[in-house]
Amino acid sequence: MYKPIYTINSNILNSIAQIEAAKAIITQAPLVPAFEKQFRQEAIIRAVHYATKLEGNDLSYQEVAKVIEGEKIIGQERDVQEVINYRNVVEYLEELLTRYKEDLPLPGEKTTPSNTQRQAGSPFLYTENILKRIQELAVEKIINPDQAGNYRKVQVVLANTQTGATVFKPPISVEVPMLIENFIEWLNSPNGRDTHPIIRSAIAHYALVAIHPFVEGNGRTARAIATLILMVEGYNIKGLFALEEYFDRNTDQYYGALQKVSSQSGSLSEKDLTTWIEFFSKALNIELNRIKEKVQNLSSDIRLKQKLGGQQIPLTERQVKLIEYIREFGGLRMIDAKELFPMVSEDTIWRDLKKLSDQKIVEKKGSTKGAYYTLAD
Repeated sequence: MYKPIYTINSNILNSIAQIEAAKAIITQAPLVPAFEKQFRQEAIIRAVHYATKLEGNDLSYQEVAKVIEGEKIIGQERDVQEVINYRNVVEYLEELLTRYKEDLPLPGEKTTPSNTQRQAGSPFLYTENILKRIQELAVEKIINPDQAGNYRKVQVVLANTQTGATVFKPPISVEVPMLIENFIEWLNSPNGRDTHPIIRSAIAHYALVAIHPFVEGNGRTARAIATLILMVEGYNIKGLFALEEYFDRNTDQYYGALQKVSSQSGSLSEKDLTTWIEFFSKALNIELNRIKEKVQNLSSDIRLKQKLGGQQIPLTERQVKLIEYIREFGGLRMIDAKELFPMVSEDTIWRDLKKLSDQKIVEKKGSTKGAYYTLAD
């Protein structure tokens, strides 16, 4: 069984402490950015855009949004397919989470006709089937079908695209099945489950990058598994932010942190993952605290909290921005909203404002054409 080597130092402890504090504030706030499935479209766009951009996809954020919404765009066929594929990966993670929360069988679990439900409260079972399915979805129609959902049977070498120098040489292909089996055994073991979810997520990300089990799609698969661990182990905050966004904004640090561990001598089981776990926990800390500050700004009005009686109101990104604008400028007219969202129809903005009004978060003043919206008294 794989036994990761790392030291929990003050930097990691500090990041985890701040993550826990931010998570608590978001959980208790009366207003939160949307995280339920029906409100997740904008969050999915961010996750898909930055996940594929990290792999060299040239589509812009707006183009990715159009592809996800089913519109046709002018772009490289491969780039478009990558976006469609990673959208399917995100939806698959959501399906796994839903099945787990409802105690339904997960892929790879043995069930009988008389016992089709999982034992309530049993831990999530990570399997090779899940790993392979994620990779299969990520590379559909991009690589040879025989290589999708199957471990590589060739040796691969990762090289610097600028110099051609070898950056990392993954294990030989015959070692891949055993390395994956050992890793998943640890992930499901009592010792593995005693490890903090954030550290587990970081370890999973690095281990899969290092093993490099597939011909293609390894980075996307590693990040998806890391996200899945956070989702099912108490950190279901994927709807609030995308770690891929932080990694993309800090690509040199991201790949540098991975390379710092990979450059150590020895096999995967001999490498010290401390520096990578530091970077990963710091990334999660920064992104989650960014959301915390937004939530605090939205929910700082004590009267609003009392009015909602502690109830949380899920908001889309547009609705969040509308409230922020009203808070900053004291009010908002339709002409202001259209400048704020030039690519959004007026009808859509009206629906957003109506929801905020129905929830007694904002108050409409004046006639329809001259309507003016302020925060509710």
